[in-house]
Amino acid sequence: MESRGYIPTMLSGKGILFLVVICLVFQWSCTVKRPLVKAGSEVRTDAVQAPVAQLNKTDVDFQSEFGKVFKHKVDDLVYPELIRRFYEKENYQPVLISRFLSDHSIEGFLGYLSQAGKHGLNPELFGLMAIQKQYDEYLEQGSVSGKEGYRNSMELELSVASALIKYSSVLQYGLADPAQICPHYSTLTLRPDSAAISHILEVQSLRKYLDSIQPKNRQYLALQRALNAEARTAMKSKEEVCMALVVNLERLRWKNQPSGQTLVRVNIAGFNLDVLNQGKSTVQMKVCVGEKGEKETPQLNSMIYSVQVNPVWNIPQSIARNETTKNAAEDRYYLANNNINVYKKGKLIGDPESIDWSMADPDEYSFKQQPGEQNALGRIKFLFKNESSVYLHDTPVQSPFKKEMRAISHGCVRVEKPLELVLALFGQNEKYEQIKRAMSSGYPKAKFIGLPKPVPIWITYFTAWADQNGLIHLYKDVYQLDPLVYRTLL
Repeated sequence: MESRGYIPTMLSGKGILFLVVICLVFQWSCTVKRPLVKAGSEVRTDAVQAPVAQLNKTDVDFQSEFGKVFKHKVDDLVYPELIRRFYEKENYQPVLISRFLSDHSIEGFLGYLSQAGKHGLNPELFGLMAIQKQYDEYLEQGSVSGKEGYRNSMELELSVASALIKYSSVLQYGLADPAQICPHYSTLTLRPDSAAISHILEVQSLRKYLDSIQPKNRQYLALQRALNAEARTAMKSKEEVCMALVVNLERLRWKNQPSGQTLVRVNIAGFNLDVLNQGKSTVQMKVCVGEKGEKETPQLNSMIYSVQVNPVWNIPQSIARNETTKNAAEDRYYLANNNINVYKKGKLIGDPESIDWSMADPDEYSFKQQPGEQNALGRIKFLFKNESSVYLHDTPVQSPFKKEMRAISHGCVRVEKPLELVLALFGQNEKYEQIKRAMSSGYPKAKFIGLPKPVPIWITYFTAWADQNGLIHLYKDVYQLDPLVYRTLL
């Protein structure tokens, strides 16, 4: 990692004002509040338990009464149709209250909600105060039978069911759907399906289940500790640090990290690449990523399956139109000097210098830069399938790696130490030696070499990350994605 300690995020005055306002409104996320109920504890043991209404009365039309309660609460429920079907299957009975009232598990659940701020989440996302009030009133009412008792039970039942589903889903999958809020996001990200949601309402031990869904990975716990310690830096306000930690806790809840013993992880915001072996970083290097805007490097996951040594660069049409042909119009020998072949309808043009590039239509031509020292892809590129046609590659220009701001490419990721990455992917073997010789050849020839086994790659975006020593690094929000995520948590 190139950074030491916290790296300040550069923000405009308008951006800082926005952060201050929303962080003041949302300041619970940076403060460890005293919970209404301690999570997992048995409290109010001296309270008079209100038994579930006597629901065997023949004068109660459960389906009709449930319909009235459901219609009244439907706008406040998550997955309302799934909840409706669940209670239809359960003959419209308040099964959660029956299951969890006697051992005070509902109170324990309210305790977990009250401590949601430790995850950077507002307890009111789950309707804590309203449920607490309903629960208190339910206990005070004592035993009520008939329609009134049933309605009281189902009002609380539906509130608890919805909150339990939402809390469980958020902790396991995140609150936001990143594909809906993040431009250039094509990472395979799991979301809860109907089977997973239904399972939540079937749990028999609520405390055990709630403990099981708390995120426990090292990275999450490190950011969580920083958040609850109200970490700050000399160059960033408390509100800015708070937002960075809250947003990146949410990103860690998204189920988008590929599995595998070996993993290549690129952090766009950190301008760095790590090769992970069983979760530990064994290789680190700097990278350059795409410029902000249409050239942004996409977030994605895929499998690196091959490398091309001494690659041919098929120049994208947008680059050919905006750069290559303009340079050729200014310098007659630009194409020859940069070893760029020109094709028209698939046929090689022998004398591209004879074309007046100031008048020519670039869309009628294709351009390929041949292998060599001047090739924009350097001596090697690493290939993986993706919709954006991006890849990792070497570069003949090393000076950008000395800069702090490295969002300079057209979208692909330039790597600082390509041979070290080759070694990490192939191991010390004959293929590695073959690649090493080919990269240093004075007479380069393009050659594809497949990996012994495809390796997952995860191109992601974290503006707060804990290193292996637990030190939190804050990175510039170069694509301004943090506010997009943060707004979904309000």
